[in-house]
Amino acid sequence: MEQEQLGTSSTSMRSIDDKNERKIKQSADSRFPLTFLEMAGASGVVLCFVVGLAGVYLTLPDSDYSFLKLPRTIEDLHILREHLESYTSDYTMQVLVGYCTVYIFMQTFMIPGTVFMSLLAGSLFGVLKGVALVVFAATAGASSCYFLSKLIGRPLISSLWPDKLVFFQNQVAKRRSGLLNYMLFLRVTPTLPNTFINVASPIVDVPYHIFFLATSLGLIPAAYVTVRAGIALGELRSIGDLYDMHSIGTLFLIGLVSITPTLISNKNKA
Repeated sequence: MEQEQLGTSSTSMRSIDDKNERKIKQSADSRFPLTFLEMAGASGVVLCFVVGLAGVYLTLPDSDYSFLKLPRTIEDLHILREHLESYTSDYTMQVLVGYCTVYIFMQTFMIPGTVFMSLLAGSLFGVLKGVALVVFAATAGASSCYFLSKLIGRPLISSLWPDKLVFFQNQVAKRRSGLLNYMLFLRVTPTLPNTFINVASPIVDVPYHIFFLATSLGLIPAAYVTVRAGIALGELRSIGDLYDMHSIGTLFLIGLVSITPTLISNKNKA
């Protein structure tokens, strides 16, 4: 009898997996490229960021701002930090608004390099203020990406990462009762890229309140590691120096602690 129940359960799960996979493939075929309204919505979001950055730029004093660019290397970050240190003390509000706008823009449109922005926060503002700033900007950017993806994300992510999306959708469906713990686990550990989680979550029906809580809490450990490294920016030679085996092990340990209640609950049900 028990074997029959297990067989039925296994068949049911395979049926759900196949159904999700067909749904994603059909979505990729039928809804790509984007419609005019979807493109207009995305363009409107870009325009808002451009207006915000222009407002910050126009309130700064006349000077040479050729150093202002998204950092791609540690050397770029050193140059940016050296120039911004003096502006941070005299124009704190403008620097904060500009920093948050750029960070949120990068998160919204999946532009790589936010790790450099987190290092910059530590270098300019210290550990406590830096972590608070990074968590705020990263959560706001992830939320912006979440809602933008809800508008235009399905055809894009179904075309770019169909297999990964099927896997994520199946995992979310299996863990509905402990979804917050699972999302915390994903945020703390590098199991899935944060950019993928931001875009895919609304597609696989992760509720926003769970997405928000998991993001704001789950990003704190990694933000602390990165911001703290930014204080000793002069000693940093590459991004690889950020995450040694000790740091990665610590993040996975925190992730396991976050998912333990769900594992215990599932075991008791069994």
